[in-house]
Amino acid sequence: MAISIPIFTTQLEKSREATDAANIRSAYATVQASALMQDTQDELTKISTADITYTTSGTEGSLVYKASVTMKQKNDKWQSGAQDIGGVSIAADTTGTTTKAWVTYTQSTGKTTITFGATEP
Repeated sequence: MAISIPIFTTQLEKSREATDAANIRSAYATVQASALMQDTQDELTKISTADITYTTSGTEGSLVYKASVTMKQKNDKWQSGAQDIGGVSIAADTTGTTTKAWVTYTQSTGKTTITFGATEP
């Protein structure tokens, strides 16, 4: 019993991290597709889920598409190692216990960023 509980806890945390990575990948893909389709806020509201909220702001030519992903992991840092999401590398020592991951596409620069923090960047 003393051996199995720490193993179970470690596996549970890896499962939370896998969920977080999958949600961030999903948000990344949706933000990219929404930018290509030039979705409106009403369209983004319809596809938001309990864990991922999509928004857009700005005007034509300078639109910003954003997804807020609620993180599930409990331990600090990524226990399962570095993550690569959409060509954006997330270091293993990136704090994962912040409450949100933010995926942002800025139309004027054509760049997508992934950041972590409790508040919107």
